[in-house]
This record gives sequence, structure tokens and C-alpha cells, in this order.
Amino acid sequence: MTKLWREHSLSLIAGAIFLLWLVLYCLSDPNTHHGSFFGNAIADWSGVVLMVLATQYLYERGSQESREPPPDIPGRWMVDFLRDHSLTLFLAVTLVGWVILFAHSGVNSKWGQVVGNVVSEWTQSIGMVLLTKRFIERHSRASGE
Repeated sequence: MTKLWREHSLSLIAGAIFLLWLVLYCLSDPNTHHGSFFGNAIADWSGVVLMVLATQYLYERGSQESREPPPDIPGRWMVDFLRDHSLTLFLAVTLVGWVILFAHSGVNSKWGQVVGNVVSEWTQSIGMVLLTKRFIERHSRASGE
């Protein structure tokens, strides 16, 4: 348990907080301030869990939001492309799924609002990954300045 905790404590805590918001939202009325907050928190913390886990295993060459992919494999350009852009590809495919789910849910339904917020969170995440490929912010640790 100690090794698991030491190596994955951020993922475990972020996931537990996400689950807490999920349970609290299920038990609440979305038309109250508490319920509305819990719904927004689900989207926000899904983005936190997404970035913690996705940036551990996926890559985006040139993005400071991602770790750098391993060296290219000579003659394997498609494998290199998929690996080098796996973070953006994963975010894009899952974003399409969230958009489809949102399109088929009631905008003002309890879960429709949450899914809409998740779409916003995913859009923000993919935007950040793509923006950090070309732009920097002085004195930002992510920008390497």
C-alpha cells in the first residue's frame, strides 16, 4: 500500500474528490446552490483527473502540458505520429463523445448541465495542450521560462 500511495497519491486523492462531488450531486437537488456547485465541481474535477492521468501515459510533442515522447522509431512514422500526438487525439476523440452525449441530453436536465460543463472542461484542456505547443508565458514553470 505504501508504494501505491507514494506513486499514485495525486491520482487517488483527485479521483476520491471527483467521486465525492459525484455522490453529493446524485443526492442533491440541482436547482439549489449546493446542487449547482456539485455539478460544476464534477466537470472541474473530471478535468483534473483527466490531466493527471492522461499526461502520465499520453504525449503531445512540443507541449509543455505533456511529457516529451520517447525518441522516434526509424521507419515507423505512423506509430511515431500516433504516439507523439496521443494526448491530443485522446482528448479529441473523447470530446466528440461528450459532445454527442450533450447533444442527446436535455440542456436543462440534471445531468445535461453537468455534461455541458464537461464539454467545456474538455475543450479547455485540449485548447491548453495545443496552445502550449506554440506560446509561452514568462516565468511560468510550464513554459520552461
